Amino acid sequence: MPTVIPFVPQSITVHLGAPSASAANVTVPFADYVKNVASSEIYPTWEESALRANILAIVSFALNRVYTEFYRSRGYDFDITSSTAYDQFFVNGRSYFDNVARIVDDLFNDYLRRPGFVEPLAAKFCNGTTVTCEGLSQWGSQNLARQGYSSTQILRSYYGNVEIVTNAPIRGNTSSYPGTALRRGSSGPNVVVIQVSLNRISQNYPAIPKVPTVDGIFGSRTEASVKKFQEIFNLTPDGIVGKATWYALVRLYTAVTSLSELRSQGQQFYAINWSYPDPLQQGDTGDKIRHLQYMLSVLAAFIPQIPEVAVDGIFGPRTRDAVLAAQRWFGLPETGQVDDDTWDEIYDQFSGIENIGLRSRETFPYTAAEAAKTPPRSRYSRTTTMTQFPGNDLRVGNQDPVRQEVVR
Repeated sequence: MPTVIPFVPQSITVHLGAPSASAANVTVPFADYVKNVASSEIYPTWEESALRANILAIVSFALNRVYTEFYRSRGYDFDITSSTAYDQFFVNGRSYFDNVARIVDDLFNDYLRRPGFVEPLAAKFCNGTTVTCEGLSQWGSQNLARQGYSSTQILRSYYGNVEIVTNAPIRGNTSSYPGTALRRGSSGPNVVVIQVSLNRISQNYPAIPKVPTVDGIFGSRTEASVKKFQEIFNLTPDGIVGKATWYALVRLYTAVTSLSELRSQGQQFYAINWSYPDPLQQGDTGDKIRHLQYMLSVLAAFIPQIPEVAVDGIFGPRTRDAVLAAQRWFGLPETGQVDDDTWDEIYDQFSGIENIGLRSRETFPYTAAEAAKTPPRSRYSRTTTMTQFPGNDLRVGNQDPVRQEVVR
């Protein structure tokens, strides 16, 4: 996303209805919005740990909507709706429960995120009785609180490994659009945003040429990528990033990374440039090493021959061992150094796992026991997901078997 460090807005604009419904907008202080939703969604008589868990989920979900500019990138003039079919229950003008308001005053600038991710977690929830969902169960959270669970334990029981960011900065809710169009000859951090967004979107839309160097300079290659993006998404293909193109980039970047979903791929490392860097070797440090280690750690979860590696930004012996194992797996020269061939192979395999969703137990169902006894390539073919690896290598000359249709 364009905004790198999430912040808590001083105010938030709520649409009093479904997104496309003809309804009024109201702008209220963010803390008051959270007090309103919490007083509308949960019971003040619940255990305090349940109240705190639910309030943190409410804050985090609302901040995700603001951070991703979910509605504003679609041309709406509000940040969130009052419709529970899309967002959270807000009742304009209602009073607040005293104990709920007290907790909100303590928590309104805290939020949830996945470790290593930047964006606030899209912490979806439901009541858990008449409506169930993948996220937090409100009544379930109360039952856990009665069993002695802390708010953190409750949240992790529903959302998995999450961390709580405390005392996030507070500022006015401003548009991410820089205010003036960016074009060939422009430079600076906003151009970096464009380049990173284009490169990530191009993974899903290969017709968009990648920007080979993310350097913050709007040159001919960036212009060509912008033009192709504009052509694909029915924008004027002038190579200029005005407001319409900027928010189309925001919208598509959010979509391809699922930043507004509970099962987000996450914005990691403040926006990664996945293009091939200079050769990497033992002794190197920095963000590119972190990117390499992150990709290797994902591969290690699916390819037992590749050892786990810490994502610490230091190319040490363990990282070298993982690189050697990856080179061995891909049939590349075992140098322990990451050249362009090694980087491309690691990235291609990582992209297939991370971006198609093989890390989701819903779309990639296998147990730990199966993982231990099943060869990796065969393991992929044991699932029912249409785009999974078929279980054997594919080469030039391979073809699918001819199906004989039976006429009945």
